[in-house]
Amino acid sequence: MSRDYGQYCGLARALDVVGDRWNLLIVRQLLMGPARYGELREGLPGIATNLLTDRLRDLEAAGVIARQLSGDSSAITYALTEWGGQLREPIHALVRWSTPLMIRGPENDEFRPEWLLVALPALFEGRVPTDHSATAGLVVDGAMAQLRATESGIEVSRPDGREPDAVLTANAHLILGLAAGVLSLDEVRALVDIDGDESALRNFFEAPSSSSC
Repeated sequence: MSRDYGQYCGLARALDVVGDRWNLLIVRQLLMGPARYGELREGLPGIATNLLTDRLRDLEAAGVIARQLSGDSSAITYALTEWGGQLREPIHALVRWSTPLMIRGPENDEFRPEWLLVALPALFEGRVPTDHSATAGLVVDGAMAQLRATESGIEVSRPDGREPDAVLTANAHLILGLAAGVLSLDEVRALVDIDGDESALRNFFEAPSSSSC
């Protein structure tokens, strides 16, 4: 790495690897799956191409990411290593910590609906729906994230073709507030659009935490 803190401390050494600007956002993109260079650049608005190249090189040298062939062997993609994938836990913790910063909305900041695929699992972590068969769709800016209830919690993914029990269309900060539990459907009902069985949505947003079950 180009620089370090020079401290024998776990936090300092972790920040030596991922503390530079953009590093954790690159990891965020790769938590959604392997990506080509162009896909990473598209998902990281504001990053300069030379800086992205430098950051990818540093993260690869540190063992956080690795280059591999795409599924059809037509291009090089970047993917998290097993060790790099362990950053999901601290990133989820930071997403939950950010709730007071997010509830005011995007203001003038860039937003991509795909980022919900990282944020929502973090906010739903530890929550167990009562109806384990429910599914729902969350639509922001025309893109949908799929929620599926399981016995162990709430799975968030891109749509897989199944028909959801309900679809909620809303602004991103409202969906994040609902998932974080700082807003309720009753409070935002006039600001959102619900198609289908509203109780299916409540099954997710009002799911108790596993620690309280």
